[in-house]
Amino acid sequence: MGQKVRGNLIIIGGAEDKVGKKTILKYVADIVREKKGSLVILTTATQKPQEVGNNYRQVFETLGLMDIDVLNINSRDEADLDENAERIRSSGGIFFTGGDQLRITSILGGTKVYKALHEVYSKGVVIVGTSAGASVMSNTMIVEGKDNEPARKCTMKMAPGLGFLEEAIIDQHFDQRGRIGRLLCGVAENPFMLGIGIDEDTAIRVYPDAHFEVLGSNAVTVIDGSTIKSTNVSELNPDEILAISGVTLHVLPCGYGFDMKKKRSNSTY
Repeated sequence: MGQKVRGNLIIIGGAEDKVGKKTILKYVADIVREKKGSLVILTTATQKPQEVGNNYRQVFETLGLMDIDVLNINSRDEADLDENAERIRSSGGIFFTGGDQLRITSILGGTKVYKALHEVYSKGVVIVGTSAGASVMSNTMIVEGKDNEPARKCTMKMAPGLGFLEEAIIDQHFDQRGRIGRLLCGVAENPFMLGIGIDEDTAIRVYPDAHFEVLGSNAVTVIDGSTIKSTNVSELNPDEILAISGVTLHVLPCGYGFDMKKKRSNSTY
């Protein structure tokens, strides 16, 4: 891992429980409450910002968090407003909703809000993302790929993310949508990166020392490409099946963690 893990991240695989025990969202609320600042809910990813923002506001209010700021940024002009950047800087936590990850990067990238996000991250403010908001956390993100398909060349598209997490590719709704094939392809093309597939109602909390712990009801799949012995990814024609050998796979439920520098899993019990 590089040096980009400077703050705290909570990366959620989507479809987190909002009506039962709300384990993951309660965890988020508790952390933000300790920071004694507002929770800024960024709805840039969705084309239904009012509906999604109000839904999350109501959920967090049931968890006792009352200082909530729903920030609807839908254009680059809005992302360049000083007042919006200041709302980020004064926050105790940032929450990216789901939607389309390309909306987040194309609207926020290089703006005053983007710079404010990196500023608060470097100071340890927790940044949370679910679904599309999870994918954007890394330097390189998946923007398109086939679900429930074997790994094939040219079926996955990647683009730059927000860059909070180096040398990792995040995928979400992982087991539920059968995305192991596309993540394997991403790791085969970039074997220095860890592939991290996060199931629904599951999250990882990434600490500044580049280790993470698993939260929630399902599992996290980690694909380590540094051990790959051989692959045909560079010889494939479009849509041909990927061959890969020697890749290391970890499947980690709640109570387990992973050191991204040493590339080792461990129990956190």
